[in-house]
Amino acid sequence: MPYDKMTRFTFTKSGVYYFERRVPRDLKDHYSSCKISYSLRTRSLRIASARAERAAQQLDEYWYHLRLQFQSVPGQHLLRSQLQMTNATLTLPAEASSKAASICLSDAVGLYLLLKGPDKALTFRRAAERSCGYMIDVAGDKNLEKYSKADANQLRDYLFEKGMAASSVTRIFGTIRAIFNLTASELDLSISNPFANVYYDRRAGVQVREPIDLRDIQAVQSTCRRTDDELRWLIALISDSGLRLAEAAGLARDDIKLEGDIPHLIVKEHPWRRLKTASSARSVPLVGAALWAAKRALEASCATPYAFPRYNTTETTNANSASAALNKWLKVEVGEKATVHSFRHSMRDRLRAVECPADVVDQIGGWTTEGVGQSYGRGYPMEVLQKWLKLIVQPAG
Repeated sequence: MPYDKMTRFTFTKSGVYYFERRVPRDLKDHYSSCKISYSLRTRSLRIASARAERAAQQLDEYWYHLRLQFQSVPGQHLLRSQLQMTNATLTLPAEASSKAASICLSDAVGLYLLLKGPDKALTFRRAAERSCGYMIDVAGDKNLEKYSKADANQLRDYLFEKGMAASSVTRIFGTIRAIFNLTASELDLSISNPFANVYYDRRAGVQVREPIDLRDIQAVQSTCRRTDDELRWLIALISDSGLRLAEAAGLARDDIKLEGDIPHLIVKEHPWRRLKTASSARSVPLVGAALWAAKRALEASCATPYAFPRYNTTETTNANSASAALNKWLKVEVGEKATVHSFRHSMRDRLRAVECPADVVDQIGGWTTEGVGQSYGRGYPMEVLQKWLKLIVQPAG
C-alpha cells in the first residue's frame, strides 16, 4: 500500500488511487473508525489529486461545522444544527421526532445540505447558509411553523434595502423555499411555506446585458492577437465560440482537438469545473479567433493539464477571478456595459443574422432547447455546426 507523497491523502493499490485521512482526535466519538478511506476510482495522478483535495476540503468544512455545534455562534453561521449522522443514518433530536414538534431554520439547513449537498459544489452550501442567514438576521432562528408571511415580506424589504437586484432576491427566496419544502416533506410536517408567492418587481435593479457590436468584437479580437497573452486567448476563444467563461477557463488540454478535418473543443465536466446544465456538455467547432486562441493556449500550456493554468491553480477553476480581470479590461476596450457574458448574447445575434436555425444555435451555445423531441437523437453533426459558425466569422481587422 504505497503512499503517494506528491498527492496528499492518497495511496495506491493495484495502480488505483485511494483517499485516506485520519479523523481528528476531538471528533473520533462521531466515527466508528479512526480513518476515512475509500477508492477514488482512477489511475490518473491528476484526477486523483483533484478528487482527494476536494474530499479533504469537504471534510474540513464538515468538521468545522461539527466542532461549532458545541460553541455559541451567531445565527448567520447556521452551524448550531443538532442533526447527526451515525452509520449513514440521519437522526433528529427527540423533541423533533413527532409531527407536533417542528425544526428550527438552522437545523433545516443542516438537513437540506445533508440530503442534497454531498455531491454539490461548495457554492451550493454557501448559498443555502447565506440565504437562510439573511432570514435569521431579520426574524431570528425560529421553528419553521413560526415563520409568517410578514417575516417573508420583511426579508424582501431588507434585501432590497441592502441594494440587491431582483434577480438576487429571487435566488435567495428560491433557496429558502426549497429548504422549507424539503424539510416539511422529509419530516411530514403540515406547515405552509410563507416564502411562496412573495410579491416584488422582478425587474427591479436588474441590469440588461447588452450584446457587443460586431465592430467592437472585431476590434477586441485584433487587440487580442497583438497582445497575445493568456487573458486575451481566453477572450478570443469565447468571442467566436459562445462558451461561458467558466467553461472556457476550465478546459483541459485534452478537450481541445486540433487534428482532423474539423478542429473543435469538447465541453465536459471535470473534477475542477462543473457544468451549469446537462445541455452544456457539447462539442463546438473552432473557427476564427477561437481557433487561433486554442492553438496559442495549447502551445503555451504544455507543462500542465489545463489549457488555462492561470485560473486552475487550486482544486476548482477560479472563474470569478477571470471574470473580474476580463471585465475590467473589456470596459476599457469596449465600454462600461460590456462584460464577458455579452459575447454569448452577441453569438445568438450573429447566428440569427445568418438565419441559423434556433436548435442549431442552442446546440452551439449549450442552451436548453424546449420540447420533448429535442432530447431524441444525438443532435447536429459537427459539419453542420461548423458551417454556421464559419458564416459569422469575418477577418478581425
